Amino acid sequence: MRVIFMGTPDFSVPVLDALAASGHEIAAVYCQPPRPAGRGKKERPSPVHARAEELGLEVRHPVSLKGAEAQEAFAALSADVAVVVAYGLILPQAVLDAPKAGCLNIHASLLPRWRGAAPIHRAIMAGDAETGVCIMQMEAGLDTGPVLLRDAVAIGAEETTGDLHDRLSALGARLIVEALEGLSDLLPEPQPDAGVTYAEKINKAEARVDWTRPATEVDRLIRGLSPFPGAWCDVAGERVKLLGSRLVAGTGAPGMVLGGFTIVCGDGAVEITRAQRAGKRPMAADEVLKGLDLGERLS
Repeated sequence: MRVIFMGTPDFSVPVLDALAASGHEIAAVYCQPPRPAGRGKKERPSPVHARAEELGLEVRHPVSLKGAEAQEAFAALSADVAVVVAYGLILPQAVLDAPKAGCLNIHASLLPRWRGAAPIHRAIMAGDAETGVCIMQMEAGLDTGPVLLRDAVAIGAEETTGDLHDRLSALGARLIVEALEGLSDLLPEPQPDAGVTYAEKINKAEARVDWTRPATEVDRLIRGLSPFPGAWCDVAGERVKLLGSRLVAGTGAPGMVLGGFTIVCGDGAVEITRAQRAGKRPMAADEVLKGLDLGERLS
């Protein structure tokens, strides 16, 4: 098939690679424009942009697709289908309608649960036992289109958003190749009205750990916000990111340090397995503690 690929971050790269390896013709790659990054604030291409150039593919990064010129350029590609995964721009109806088979979205949740911007984070933070990937026929609503294919995976007890991100990216790459191979035989399944939830963007204000909360909630927060933006706590005036955790037994006042990096919560305790001090790289908890005194209690 003649495919337009639309994606921007790391999550999208394995999908681009899978499409390129599967023999489909990639007419063009759409992604977000380069952004200033690093200490020098030099413009840096997105992961998809960089990978597309390595593959010798045409890259387009319009600021918007709302204008007639951008829409005409998209339609002129005469694509059979567009594959969209974490692209970052709203697709107007003219764009959705341009490819012969429309636009297919790879969404990292079991729709209709966790429509929206941060489905992986929210699934872990909510304590979901499983999540997955859906291949969805796009329409004007936010992740409301019918589902063509889906596959579920269990969420591990100590799995972080970073871990799950990588697994779901690989799963999405496999599913989209399967979907394109059998597209004419797939029956779109409308999403039910029951069970709809929305994965709101992560607000950094959510990231501070409240040790008075139950240990299950604290553990989910830490794992759900790892590696970005990173849940954090204050240790003697220093902000320390907590990037990995597990539930353990423990009682006492919330915030009490039981030994090592095990902290009492409102109900139960968590053991921090990975953390990052300001200006340092992420490290295993025992390495962090070589230069950090937690004291008797964290606020």
